[in-house]
Amino acid sequence: MGGKTAIALGLLAGFVAGGLIVGGVIALAPVPGSAAPTPSAVASEPPASASGGPASAAPGASASAVAPEPSASTIAEAFGIGEPAPRLVVPLVGGETMDLTSLRGKPVWVNFMATWCPPCQDELPLMGGFAARYEDTGLVVLAVDVKEDAATVQAFFQDMNLFFPVGLDADGAAQAEWGAVALPVHFWIDKDGIVRDGALGGLGPDVMAKGLQTILPGVTVTP
Repeated sequence: MGGKTAIALGLLAGFVAGGLIVGGVIALAPVPGSAAPTPSAVASEPPASASGGPASAAPGASASAVAPEPSASTIAEAFGIGEPAPRLVVPLVGGETMDLTSLRGKPVWVNFMATWCPPCQDELPLMGGFAARYEDTGLVVLAVDVKEDAATVQAFFQDMNLFFPVGLDADGAAQAEWGAVALPVHFWIDKDGIVRDGALGGLGPDVMAKGLQTILPGVTVTP
């Protein structure tokens, strides 16, 4: 999946660009009680709809200034959806080794992460909850820590009271192989070893449930 790195970087850049545009629109909004700026400097619509929809571009801004929504095919290619999962053999915290091929026949959720990453810290307890709730389906939740030492990672997971397996990608080779250019990033792999969904991190339970649903057929997954 290393050849898909450029596509994944493009997706990440698109999300960042979208956030910058929204931030710019908000920054241009007038402060209550202050003199109104000239019309050319003010968005005539609020930066987001009341229902939480996408931000509107400021009047006069070209359509190309707004990052386009990634297409389904672009997302699928970036995460390798529909393709066999790349090779993954990593030592585990505790001394054993995890080979993804040994998990064939089980649904697997792979999460590339690091202990210093705030979204990772927010997501991992949610992942632990899903791991416990759907353990009887055979689900395996595997975190892969990138470029940190075993002692740091072990202490972190003990402090968070998490018990699913944690792999150590000490040199970042697995991260590169999977095209996991940003942390955290998630891949949901079915029992046949096929990637069925993927997502950049900072996820809530609803998106996690959606990803899990793709690899747990016949099971109703709830957030």
